[in-house]
Amino acid sequence: QVQLVESGGGLVQPGGSLRLSCSASGSISSWYVMGWYRQAPGKQRELVAEINRSGTTKYVDSVKGRFTISRGNAKNTVLLQMNSLEGEDTAVYYCNLKNGLIAPVDYWGQGTQVTVSS
Repeated sequence: QVQLVESGGGLVQPGGSLRLSCSASGSISSWYVMGWYRQAPGKQRELVAEINRSGTTKYVDSVKGRFTISRGNAKNTVLLQMNSLEGEDTAVYYCNLKNGLIAPVDYWGQGTQVTVSS
């Protein structure tokens, strides 16, 4: 089993910044991908950004140039720096870990609310 603990959500004005953090613990494979998904009311959950053990990153087009995913200093920690936030970024953000290489198993955090509003 893998446990994911998220922090860093909240309320911010348009144009502001927030940083999300996710820490993973438990039976983590030597190969995994960690990332962030989000789900706005009435919409499907979508990938925001992810990073693999090699440091390769991927972003949804709508956040490119505004969001940065990176590894934290602590082991098995991932950060999402969100700048120039817009109302459309309002959603519940979920940390995700895809554990393993051949048949990865998905693990999810409990979710953290990000609200962008004036």
